[in-house]
Amino acid sequence: MKKDQFSRYSRQIFIEEIGLEGQKKLMASKVLVIGAGGLGSPVIQYLAAAGVGTLGIADFDEVELHNLNRQIIHSENRVGFSKVKSAQIFVENLNHQVTLNGIEEKINEVNAQEIISQYDVIVDGSDNFSTRYLVNDTCVKLEKTLVYGSILGFSGQTAVFNHNGSKNLRDLFPEPPLDEDVPDCDSLGVLGALPGIIGSMMALQTLKIITDLPVIVNQLTLVDTLDWRFQTIDF
Repeated sequence: MKKDQFSRYSRQIFIEEIGLEGQKKLMASKVLVIGAGGLGSPVIQYLAAAGVGTLGIADFDEVELHNLNRQIIHSENRVGFSKVKSAQIFVENLNHQVTLNGIEEKINEVNAQEIISQYDVIVDGSDNFSTRYLVNDTCVKLEKTLVYGSILGFSGQTAVFNHNGSKNLRDLFPEPPLDEDVPDCDSLGVLGALPGIIGSMMALQTLKIITDLPVIVNQLTLVDTLDWRFQTIDF
């Protein structure tokens, strides 16, 4: 490890459970983040800061002004940029040692397997059920670990799916709900700091997975920041 790398990551290396070997695992890892929005922003930020070697960022949307209350890797002067390009600018300014793969397209049934197969861990910060279930099913088929999260209003949830043969999204929710039955942030809103909390939890789980630290599986964590309640549901 080069001197500047040791200095940059020293506060992680000093953690007994991480050490040099753990940092080397991070630097050799490949993580795909699906969605560069509310959840993707803190995930991308903390994975890049931690020194994840290759970071794939998949998003087909553009930065809009209403994104900026929660999508913290974007800025006013990048409104109108693709979110992937804006995220790449952010990461390049934060940590030039990270290799970036920008994927400016929607994950769909045609490209999902080809894209996901190139990465070690998949982090899903998408905002719709069709993408979530497609990503989940593809990860099961390819035996990829999936870190999942979702947010709305004051509430969020997160889980680790399909890790070393553990259960997946369909074991928890066998079928996706109908689109018309699903509330979303566009109509009901989301408080800006909430995705920071859930996204940071997702990033931490990802770092633990890469460094082979224990991760609780077959469990959904529910976060209610209005009443400040944290619950877990085993499934």
